Amino acid sequence: MPETMKDFIAGLPKCELHLHIEGTLEPELKFELAKRNGLALPYDTVEDMRAEYDFDDLPSFLSVYYEGMNVLRTEPDFYDLAMAYLRKAAAQNVRYAEIFFDPQAHTSRGVPFDVLVRGLRRALIDAENQLGVRAQLIMCFLRDFQAEYAMATLLESLPYREWIVGVGLDSDEKGNPPAKFAAVFARAREEGYLLTMHCDVDQENSTEHIRQCVEEIGVNRIDHGVNALEDPKLVEAIKERGLGLTVCPISNRYVTDSMKADAIRRMLDLDLRVTINSDDPAYFPGYVQENLVAIQEALDLSREELVRLQRNAFEITWLPRQVKDAYLAELDAYAAS
Repeated sequence: MPETMKDFIAGLPKCELHLHIEGTLEPELKFELAKRNGLALPYDTVEDMRAEYDFDDLPSFLSVYYEGMNVLRTEPDFYDLAMAYLRKAAAQNVRYAEIFFDPQAHTSRGVPFDVLVRGLRRALIDAENQLGVRAQLIMCFLRDFQAEYAMATLLESLPYREWIVGVGLDSDEKGNPPAKFAAVFARAREEGYLLTMHCDVDQENSTEHIRQCVEEIGVNRIDHGVNALEDPKLVEAIKERGLGLTVCPISNRYVTDSMKADAIRRMLDLDLRVTINSDDPAYFPGYVQENLVAIQEALDLSREELVRLQRNAFEITWLPRQVKDAYLAELDAYAAS
């Protein structure tokens, strides 16, 4: 048995379901890609760049986040970005991940959809073969663009349908409710995509947006979503549908007033399918292992509760039942050792 709780968490077979691949762009790689592509950065050193990562809300984060993507230009850039994350994931015993990518953040500045998706896909194949980490892609639409652009992006994705398991919705939520994209998500469902949406923490009309996700869009999962706790009817609807919630404690601490540890405690007590994830770990310092350590220390979680968080994650993956069961058996064997 591992000697400490940190040792236990380190050895725990993990699953990550809320991870933006663009949010894993570490400063060192950003400098490397800028040099490769002949671009000048507004920073002299890695330390200078990290010093700019001073966020107090979602919009202040997003401005830095999108600026950083400018170095991603070619298929090898996207390959290197994804492989860097997947190597880190393997080192933290992540067995499976579902990875968000934001095509509009790249196509809007002239990078072809084909370039970015091929780079990401090639990294996923190599990571499974070389590192033993399995991953799938979730294509997110940027909610602060027009719904028509999201629909065009959805149609552009269809030749790559077998490479993309589902679609999501992210970026600035203010004034951009889920219902704005109802037709896009209805078409995505028709095309066989699974559905998730960000309901970011403590946003304007948070509970109404979660209600739209559940009742009008019919999502398969909710990203963040802690404000559902403010409405008992929403909680019951989420439980009744078996929806998972992908919560990100460390990023919560940067863009809101706290990690929302008390909300995570309540979700566990209510038997909601809450999971722990890293979101944008290059900007909110902490990959999934650090997030698990942080929430364990905040809530004094037991080993059984930590296993339960991972069981929740594997259960709500978009994987065939047989594959889920294999991962759960690995988790159970570790817990029993």
